[in-house]
Amino acid sequence: MMKLRWWRVDASEVAAVTAMGVWEAVLAGGGRRFLKRKDSDAGETGRALEELRSSLYNEMHSSEGAKRQQQRFCGPSVALTFNFAVAVGIIMANKMVMGSVGFKFPIALSLIHYAVAFVLMAILKTMSMLPVAPPSKSTPFSSLFALGAVMSLSTGLANNFPLFSVGFYQMAKIAVTPTIVVAEFMIFQKRVSSQKVITLAIVSFGVAVATVTDLEFNFFGAVVALAWIVPSAVNKILWSNLQQSGNWTALALMWKTTPVTIFFLLALMPLLDPPGLLLFDWNFRNSLAIIISALFGFLLQWSGALALGATSALSHVVLGQFKTIVIMLSGYLIFSSDPGITSICGAIVALGGMSVYTYLGLKESTTTGKKPPLAQKPKAAGDGEKPGLEHEDSV
Repeated sequence: MMKLRWWRVDASEVAAVTAMGVWEAVLAGGGRRFLKRKDSDAGETGRALEELRSSLYNEMHSSEGAKRQQQRFCGPSVALTFNFAVAVGIIMANKMVMGSVGFKFPIALSLIHYAVAFVLMAILKTMSMLPVAPPSKSTPFSSLFALGAVMSLSTGLANNFPLFSVGFYQMAKIAVTPTIVVAEFMIFQKRVSSQKVITLAIVSFGVAVATVTDLEFNFFGAVVALAWIVPSAVNKILWSNLQQSGNWTALALMWKTTPVTIFFLLALMPLLDPPGLLLFDWNFRNSLAIIISALFGFLLQWSGALALGATSALSHVVLGQFKTIVIMLSGYLIFSSDPGITSICGAIVALGGMSVYTYLGLKESTTTGKKPPLAQKPKAAGDGEKPGLEHEDSV
């Protein structure tokens, strides 16, 4: 019995050894090749996933990839529509702030707009949702500093509307158009076709007839309004050029220039704002209205930057004039206001000129076969938009 038990054990061991030998034989043959192929497939899949992850990261976090995403999802029509809708919204929000809330400090309100925008962008950056900026060598710091400075001047001077009449302000806005034409020719040797020049003249004439009803002259107010024209034009030119000649996205450029703008607005506030800011009643209702206005301000600055990056400084000026005409006609058609037959005729002339300008722009881009901005060689500078208060100008 003992011998039989040991024999059985030896037989099981022999069977195990035999099975191991068969398995080794399988591995030595096709089975090993099979496992090797499986390992190879897993390695290739891993490499493909790693390459996909790397490409997605570069697409979202590199300047070139972020710029491509901005161009893909925010073309000219989307950017201009976005800017138009937000501009109408901020007019309503700021009328509430300046009217019912009684916040009579336009520079301080602009400062709050930019401060809130900077905080929002800092949150996006912390969440890795803010596109990185191009290499520092591609854009000198002087260009970014100049953009932030002219943006603060454009914002601060324009929002001091108590110093001059609305009619005088509208005349100053119209004067921005020829200023941009001259400045772009002097800085970038950029020429505008004679057809566009005539069309822009018709648009400006129509806007002037439609909106300029009071030209009350105040010397200090006139100086402020005239001093605003050049910074406003340069502001738009710089925003547009930096985005189109470099790989800047709207948010990345805002992130770099907003601290400079805040610094200069702090310097302008005691010079242009009336006293009494600290005595304002900062209750929950008033603070909430100001925060809502600031959120609209961030959206307006962003949408204006997107529009300037997708189109041009002149197109953005025409959009601003279109907003003015639409708001005036909306008041006439919806709220039964009576601007007068002369203003209505001027609005119709302006809208006709804007339609022709749009047609010429589309025709020009089709015939020239213009390459997307990323295919162009870097040049220099760019432009931005202000948060907009009662007068809703932006980047």
